[in-house]
Amino acid sequence: QVQLVESGGGSVQAGGSLRLSCAASGYTSSTVCMGWFRQAPGKEREGVAVLRTGNGYTLYTDSVKGRFTISRDNAKNTLYLQMNSLKPEDTAMYYCAASPRFYCSGETLRSASRFDVWGQGTQVTVSS
Repeated sequence: QVQLVESGGGSVQAGGSLRLSCAASGYTSSTVCMGWFRQAPGKEREGVAVLRTGNGYTLYTDSVKGRFTISRDNAKNTLYLQMNSLKPEDTAMYYCAASPRFYCSGETLRSASRFDVWGQGTQVTVSS
């Protein structure tokens, strides 16, 4: 079983940057797709970015393209989300997730149900 622990959230002003980290432990070799999701109060959980563990292929939701970068340090078993040019609408709880069943694709990015393992979340707040 894989365990995920996020860190790096916080409060920043619009235009600022944050880097989220997700430390993975356990049977990580079973994971084929890892991703970052976010959920704002009163809204559904939204896929932000996913990364295919086999070849590093990445996908982003349109609203973060060019501003966010997902990456992975295999030696540290850690997933990152570098967030630049943050906007107030990026405010949400951010979750790291892992899927042993589905390869990363546009459908996987849009489907939180395809991810079996979740971290506890880290809050990101962007003020205007």
